[in-house]
Amino acid sequence: MKNFFLVFLMLVSLSGHSQNEVLFEEATKAYNEGDYELAIENYEHILESGSHSSSLYFNLGNAYYKLKKIAPSIYYYEKALLLDPNDSEIRDNLNYARQMTIDEIEPIPQTAITRITSRVINIMTFDQWAYTSIIFMLLFVFLYLAFYFFRFADRKRLAFIGSMVCLFFTVMSVTFAVLQYQEYTDTRPAIIFAQETAVKEEPNNRSITLFTLHEGSKVFVEETLEDWNKVRLSDGKNGWIPASDLRALKDF
Repeated sequence: MKNFFLVFLMLVSLSGHSQNEVLFEEATKAYNEGDYELAIENYEHILESGSHSSSLYFNLGNAYYKLKKIAPSIYYYEKALLLDPNDSEIRDNLNYARQMTIDEIEPIPQTAITRITSRVINIMTFDQWAYTSIIFMLLFVFLYLAFYFFRFADRKRLAFIGSMVCLFFTVMSVTFAVLQYQEYTDTRPAIIFAQETAVKEEPNNRSITLFTLHEGSKVFVEETLEDWNKVRLSDGKNGWIPASDLRALKDF
């Protein structure tokens, strides 16, 4: 009975995967033929099945961009970038989409050290850094065993140096994985979906309006109170907006 259940689950999984491949092909065909709404519909059916990938989000962003829908295009480009932070094509298309936004938000300048460190850490995602650390750890073990069993001094020396180098990169990869994971969990980016939203001083409609934001702008959620979110911009400004006016990029 247990084996039958496992086989059943495998068949359902394979069937779902096959169906998603068909939907992806149909969506891509519709996109190439200029039927962007049908492409979006098929891509979103794939998302509803629980599947997601950078290419899926990227294609959704492209389809919405063709329809000149600013917020969804930026949203899905950002989602794609979270999964593949080094893809230059995603970054380029995201920059094109951002040019359609109204708000001009200048980020707070970073120091050279902070900027370089951020670039290095973001070369890979935290799970990729974790896999890299495992690879270096295995290499360390292999080279250390080689050092133990080699008889000649020059080979033992090379094996020892190689094992220490691998150990260093193991520690570095684990450190980067932890730092990036902390950054991932500590930041809650979101995209404004409302055509225009007033940023309030307090979480109620009667409070003072500090400034306004428009669709497509990126914010960071700092606090949630009932139906309101306190958001921060990359230039340091903050305030409260209705939670319904934005859409979070990460699922926690």
